[in-house]
Amino acid sequence: MIRNLRILGNIEGVSWILLLGVVIYRECLGWDRVFVFGIDLVKRLGMTHGVLFMAYCILLALCMRKFKWSFGFGVYLFVATLIPFGTFVTDRKLKDKSKG
Repeated sequence: MIRNLRILGNIEGVSWILLLGVVIYRECLGWDRVFVFGIDLVKRLGMTHGVLFMAYCILLALCMRKFKWSFGFGVYLFVATLIPFGTFVTDRKLKDKSKG
C-alpha cells in the first residue's frame, strides 16, 4: 500500500509540474488558452491533476489509518503535495517507512 502511495505521489507530482509549466508558458505569451490538437491543455491537465490529488489524499488517509502514522506525518505528506517537487522529496521518507 505504501508502494502505491509512492507511485501515485510521483505521478501526481509530475502532473503538478506539467500544469504549472503550461500555465506559466501561457501567461508569458499572454494567451487565453493553450491548444494542442484542439484540446485545451490547462483544462485537461487541471482536471487530471485534481483527480490524482484527490486519489493521493484518499490513499494517504487509508495509509495513515492502516499503519497508524501520526497526524503530524500525515500533515507533512499532505503539505508536500502542495509544493512543486514536494512529493519527490517525501518519496524517500515513504521508502524508509515501507522498509521498517
